[in-house]
Amino acid sequence: MRMANVNAQQVRDALGAVKYPGFSRDIVSFGLLKEVRLSGGDVQIQIALTTGEPKVAQQIRDDCLRAVQAVPGVASVNVKVDVQAPAAVASGDVGPVKIDGVTHVIAVASGKGGVGKSTVASNLALALAKDGFRVGLCDCDIYGPSVAHMFGGNERPTADEENRIIPVQRYGVQLMSMGFLLDDGSPAVLRGPMVTRYTQQFLRQVAWGKLDYLILDLPPGTGDIQLTIVQTVALSGAIIVTTPQEVALIDARKAIAMFAKTNVPVLGIVENMSYFLCPGDGRRYDIFGTGGGSREAARLQVPLLGEIPIEPTVRVAGDTGRPAVASHPGSAAAQAFRDIAKKLVQK
Repeated sequence: MRMANVNAQQVRDALGAVKYPGFSRDIVSFGLLKEVRLSGGDVQIQIALTTGEPKVAQQIRDDCLRAVQAVPGVASVNVKVDVQAPAAVASGDVGPVKIDGVTHVIAVASGKGGVGKSTVASNLALALAKDGFRVGLCDCDIYGPSVAHMFGGNERPTADEENRIIPVQRYGVQLMSMGFLLDDGSPAVLRGPMVTRYTQQFLRQVAWGKLDYLILDLPPGTGDIQLTIVQTVALSGAIIVTTPQEVALIDARKAIAMFAKTNVPVLGIVENMSYFLCPGDGRRYDIFGTGGGSREAARLQVPLLGEIPIEPTVRVAGDTGRPAVASHPGSAAAQAFRDIAKKLVQK
């Protein structure tokens, strides 16, 4: 019986089900598929990959083979994977490399948006600075930057004689964010490659100087920006931000799995919006449930770094550009941020 001919779209559709290891996105949407050639039932596939991890290339090749072999009409499959070292590697070494002058790079991540990740990153950076450390905060959420607003900064960054961006400084923290480069309300309309380029510029073409800690405020989820960072930057570890309810924990697990597959240690979990203390009677109300963060930390055998209460002052502080650690240092939330910073330093 003669097999039906296969077409290129069928092959692309099949490859659209192949996920990049550790990420929720597929290799086609990441732009890794470069060419599909057909000769009857014989299929040739070209993949271009930037990674320092050989196992990633092998897994993608194996997954592509399985996906395309299952397409009706395919007789044979040849997958060629061109692997290049990350662009940030200039010395010939393969894999993530350190940022010049920075001792520790800490990623603050979440699988889900709206859990207060930027609030945690901003106040953690400020708490470390108040403890005497040299701190930078890089807003890696190119599409939805919030660090500039949360620190009350509206000035434009300038450049030094080496054409490096000079970070904005507020409350003793060095800051870089797309929010400093855009007018109020202007969207960042960028395709994937430009997002990757901006991310690398913010990390390596900013004059950070000597820093003890560079905190990276990552966008939610597992996409282009996270892929760029874990492939090219030597991270000391990651902090996962969640809220107590299960729907947030489900997505937090995805972020944790991403870091595990890329050999980035998870330093701990921060449970934000953990509870509400009524100012009238002092009673505690677990609005989003209770114990979700601690149970997940125990399951993963990582520390629960802290539980941040719901406080109107935290929201007001972020909206007015004065983070709670600076504007309301005596609040329960500010003290929780300070405690998290101390635990991070101990680790």
